[in-house]
Amino acid sequence: MQAHVFTHFIIASELRNDYEDTTEKINQKIQVLHSAKLAPISDSIKDPGLNTQEGDNLGTSSSFGNPIAGGSNSMDMEVVVGSSRPFAMVDEITEGSPAATDGLQLGDQIVKFGNVEIGENLLQRLAAEAQINQGHAMPVVVIRQGALINLTVKPRSWSGHGLLGSHFRIL
Repeated sequence: MQAHVFTHFIIASELRNDYEDTTEKINQKIQVLHSAKLAPISDSIKDPGLNTQEGDNLGTSSSFGNPIAGGSNSMDMEVVVGSSRPFAMVDEITEGSPAATDGLQLGDQIVKFGNVEIGENLLQRLAAEAQINQGHAMPVVVIRQGALINLTVKPRSWSGHGLLGSHFRIL
């Protein structure tokens, strides 16, 4: 009789864990959906008084920007004004991963990832870019809540999966 009760206890515990994991994944997906609504795809984000051209390189230090107040001291992050077209969205980030540590957030829309911009074979190009830059800081431009933001990420080995610990969904 005790073994039967113990077996049911283990099954109930496994189901509870599965339920909690599934609920957490649903909550993350809802956050991504809400972020996508806050950051609509647009051809350009304009700031009066600034004259930018499509050829501006958003990943360089010569980009227009203001530091974001309240950000982490360890992150190189600035708001950028310019033309953009995202090609991917961050739909998963593992806590404590290089992506999380370097400032990527759930729902960020990727405009530029190192040298990768919109085009063909994006998943392969993104993976290759992360491999090439392993251990080196690289520029990433994202749209977050309607604003273009410059980040610097450093793909690197860590205790989790991949070099960044995140997943991008191609748009």
